[in-house]
Amino acid sequence: MEQSLERVNHILEALPYITKYSGKTVVIKYGGAAMAKADLKESFAKDVVLLKYVGIHPVIVHGGGPEINRLLDTLHIPTEFVHGHRVTDSATMDVVEMVLTGKVNKQIVSMIHAAGGNAVGFSGKDGNLSQASKTKIEVEIEGKPPEFVDVGLVGKIDKIDPTVILSLLEKGFIPVISPVAESANGESLNINADTFAGELAGALKAEKLILLTDTSGILIDGKLVTGLNRALVKDYIKKGDITGGMIPKVDCCLSAIDQGVKRTHIIDGRVPHSILIEIFTDRGIGSLIE
Repeated sequence: MEQSLERVNHILEALPYITKYSGKTVVIKYGGAAMAKADLKESFAKDVVLLKYVGIHPVIVHGGGPEINRLLDTLHIPTEFVHGHRVTDSATMDVVEMVLTGKVNKQIVSMIHAAGGNAVGFSGKDGNLSQASKTKIEVEIEGKPPEFVDVGLVGKIDKIDPTVILSLLEKGFIPVISPVAESANGESLNINADTFAGELAGALKAEKLILLTDTSGILIDGKLVTGLNRALVKDYIKKGDITGGMIPKVDCCLSAIDQGVKRTHIIDGRVPHSILIEIFTDRGIGSLIE
C-alpha cells in the first residue's frame, strides 16, 4: 500500500506541470547517447508520446552523427571537423541527407509509432519549412586575428516558416525533423541540429526548448548549475567556466529566448525518461536557462 501511495504522489507531483503546459509546444533536440542505446531510445519515445497524450505538443529535431560517420567510413569518404562542424562537400552532403532524412528520421518515427504515438517525419527542406545560406566557421588562432574557414555545404538558418508544423500539430501528429535545409538556389545544406532546434523553437514561440546532451547539464567547478539567465551565462563564458561544445548550446538557448521561447533546458539524455523528469518534477534534472 505504501508503495502504491508513493507512486500516486509522484503522479500528483506532475499535475500542476501538466495543467501549466497543456496546449503548449515543446521543441526537443534528440541526439547523443539517447539515440544509441536501445533502452534510452525506448524511454525517449515513451516520453514523447506521453507528452502528446497529456496535451503538450512535442516537436522533435534530431541529429545522427555516428550513423553518418559509419556510412562515410564504409564508402571510404574522408571526413573532417572544424570546431565541431563537419566539413561537407557534395559527396558528404549526399550521405548526410541519405542518413538523416532517409534512415534515422524514419527510425525515430517508427519508435514513436511503437510507443503508441502518431508521428510524421521529414526534413527542413519539406513544406517550405526552412531556408538557409552557406556559412563560414570562425577559428581563433593564438596571436593572430580570427580566420573564417569555408566548411563547404554547412548552413545557417535564414528563415523558418512553421506553417507545416502548425498544421501537423493541429491534426494531432508529432513532427520529427532532420536538420537539412535548402538555400535560395535549391542547394542542400547541413545544419547543426541544436541550431536548427533553437531557430524552430523561436519561430514556433515554443514554451520550451530542450537539448538532450551527453552531460548532466552546465557544470561549473564540477557542479551542475541551473536557474541561469543571459548575464550569468555570458559571465561564465567570459571567465572560462563554460567552454568548448557547451558554448554553441548555450548560445542556441539564448537565441531561442530572444525569439520568444519561455524556457530552455540542457539535460542529460543518458538518463532514462530525462524529459519527463525535467518537465514534470519539482527538482528537474538539468540546467535551466530563461
